Amino acid sequence: MKKILFEAVTLLEPEMTAFLSELVSYPAICPVDGGRGEGPKAQFIIRKIEELGLGEPEIVSAPDDKAEGGARPNILLRIPGRSNKRLWIISHMDVVPVGDISLWNTDPFEAVVRDGCIFARGANDNGQELAASLYAAAALKKCGVTPEYEVCLCMVADEEVGSDHGIKYLIRQGLFNADDLIVVPDGGCEDGSFIEIAEKSILWIEFEVIGKQAHGSMPHVGNNACRAANELSVSLDSALHRAFPDEDKLFSPDVSTFEPTRRMQNVENINTIPGRERFSFDCRVLPGISLDTVVSVVDAEVKKIERKFGVTVSYAFPQKVQAPQATPEDAEVVELLKRAVAEVIPVALKVGGIGGGTCAAYFREVGIPAVVWDQEADVAHMPNEYARIEHMVNEAKVFAFMMAGGAD
Repeated sequence: MKKILFEAVTLLEPEMTAFLSELVSYPAICPVDGGRGEGPKAQFIIRKIEELGLGEPEIVSAPDDKAEGGARPNILLRIPGRSNKRLWIISHMDVVPVGDISLWNTDPFEAVVRDGCIFARGANDNGQELAASLYAAAALKKCGVTPEYEVCLCMVADEEVGSDHGIKYLIRQGLFNADDLIVVPDGGCEDGSFIEIAEKSILWIEFEVIGKQAHGSMPHVGNNACRAANELSVSLDSALHRAFPDEDKLFSPDVSTFEPTRRMQNVENINTIPGRERFSFDCRVLPGISLDTVVSVVDAEVKKIERKFGVTVSYAFPQKVQAPQATPEDAEVVELLKRAVAEVIPVALKVGGIGGGTCAAYFREVGIPAVVWDQEADVAHMPNEYARIEHMVNEAKVFAFMMAGGAD
């Protein structure tokens, strides 16, 4: 059976490539990042599911008045198996914005197929895996193979900015059971050797520094929020790394990271001293460290800057997620995945943790073991993002093998 399934997946490669090439033409950027949401992309996926004869998908919409149509669609496709046990493969439809468009060699939302790769925003994160899971199911159907498990393909919204309208919403609806096998193909490495069972805590911080705007030639009548923000950013960077030097070899990198990231525009012209400055930090913290302890260090640095510069500093947390307990390395879903990868890719497997940010963390929070794996180039969120077609085909073979219950 394995040989027949793998041959079927290989034959579906042109269809997979065409599907992913069209999929990326639907931007699906989250409203909080200035996009319209996942609506048109979801409709395209639904049409493809129907074309493939895989059944009628369910749409579970999370209300969101900022999105086009007032909702964020999540797609569920259930394929009956020989047993009632369920295997979930969970990908996401949304993508991040393109960033600096001048760094792109092609239109980010018009696929270019070249040198065995598909170049476009969302091709790698997470379209490659969405396509692989869908065509794995198509391969089983083509071969007349009934899955060992009830296969549940779940294509969610809102993964890139916190999942409130995506997997967290679905978990709150009670769709998952403690004995479900949960695979989240949203993190891995180029050779497919890494299996993720743990994530760091996530702390996103948005700062706003308020001073007083003035003419650039008269700084004495203003209060330069840019200067205060600059010093706050540098002092936070030093203080956080100094306070939390702990290491954990399960993770790569094996330390907590505290990265200054987004800087919002302040004034439009050179000769105006800004009275407001906004910037962000992305912190990925080792599980043994309380995020409240991190916040206390942040608060101390903020107070120092307020006293020194006479500014007002406020901050908020778009994401604050304390890391849940890791998935056991001997969990059933981990063992099944290991067997499947070994059948497709001749590589020594390594189990470990990452910086955090996949849907798997929310399952672990509620006590459901989840595992993260894919084979991908490390280009997510970068300009000129791409998916390697060979990786997508390998993923589809791994998922098909899992769906069939690991049968030879």
